[in-house]
Amino acid sequence: MPVSDTEVEGDQSFRINDIRDRGLDNTYSGALSFLRRKYTRDLTGADVAIVGIPFDLATTYRPGARLGPRAVRAGSVQLAELKPFPSGVDLFKELGIIDWGDIYFDGGHADQISDIISRDIASILAEDVKTLAFGGDHYVTYPVLRAYAEKYGPMSIVHFDAHCDTWPDDGTRLDHGSMFTRAVNEGIVVPERSVQIGLRTWNDDDYGFNIMDAPWVHENGVQAVIDKTLEAVGDAPAYLTFDIDCLDPAFAPGTGTPVAGGLSSAQALGILRGLGALNWRGGDVVEVAPSYDHAEITAIAAATIAHDWLCLLAEKT
Repeated sequence: MPVSDTEVEGDQSFRINDIRDRGLDNTYSGALSFLRRKYTRDLTGADVAIVGIPFDLATTYRPGARLGPRAVRAGSVQLAELKPFPSGVDLFKELGIIDWGDIYFDGGHADQISDIISRDIASILAEDVKTLAFGGDHYVTYPVLRAYAEKYGPMSIVHFDAHCDTWPDDGTRLDHGSMFTRAVNEGIVVPERSVQIGLRTWNDDDYGFNIMDAPWVHENGVQAVIDKTLEAVGDAPAYLTFDIDCLDPAFAPGTGTPVAGGLSSAQALGILRGLGALNWRGGDVVEVAPSYDHAEITAIAAATIAHDWLCLLAEKT
C-alpha cells in the first residue's frame, strides 16, 4: 500500500500545500492533475511544470488530439500512487513538479496560437523551470522549441515518431508534418546532434538527422538505440519529443495517424530509461487522441513515458 507523507486525503491536486509532498487519492476519483501534482502557476520551488497544449488544428488525418492533455492526466492516476518502477526513486521528493494547467488560446484566431504557446513556455523557462508539455498535435513542438532556443540556443531533439515531420514547409503553414523542416531552416534544431527513432514513412531528404527507423530498432535492439543516441546527442541541450504514434497501433490505437510496424511500449520505455545521461532541458508527449483509444491503452502509455522521463531528471538530482 502507498504511504502518505501528509495529512491531505483526497483532491491533493489543489489541497496540498508543499509541492514535494504526497497525499492520498483514490485512483478512481478526485480532481485530475498529472500525477496528482498541485495545480498552480506559482513556480516557487518547481523544477518542472506540466503544461497542456490542447491544439489540433494542424492535423492531416483524424482530429481529436486537443483532448489529449486531459486523457494523459487521467492515465497517470496509478503512477501517482506508487514509487516508480524500476528505479524506486522518490520522484516527488527529488523533483518539484507542478501542473501549470493548459495554455489558453482562441481557436478562431489560428494565426496567433503559435506565438501564444511560445510566450507562455518562455515565461516558465524565464524562472529556470523545465516544461513537460502534453499535446495536442505535433505542430505544438515547434513554438515550444522556439522558446527553448531563445533561452538555450539551438536544441538537439530526441524524436520518437512514426513520421519524420520534415516534409516541405513554406514557413507559415499549420502542419504537424513539416514543422521540423522549419525548425532546421530557422536554426532552432541541430539535426546532426539529434535523433529520430521509430520512423516508418519515407522522405527523400533526411535533413541531416540521425535516423533509427522502426525496422532498424527491431533488428538491432534497445541497447543499440541507446548507444547511438548518447553518441549523437552528447552533452548538447536536449529536448524529448515523443509522438505517441511511434508505438505500434497495438500499443497506441488512440492517435490521429496510426502506422503499423511500430515500437512496443516495452521497447520505447527501455530506450527512454537508458537516456538519463543526456542534458535534458524539456520535453513533450503529443498526438494522444482519446476518441480512438481503447481502455485507456494509449493514454496510459503516454502518461508512463512522461512519468519515466521525469524519473530520469529525479535520478540526477
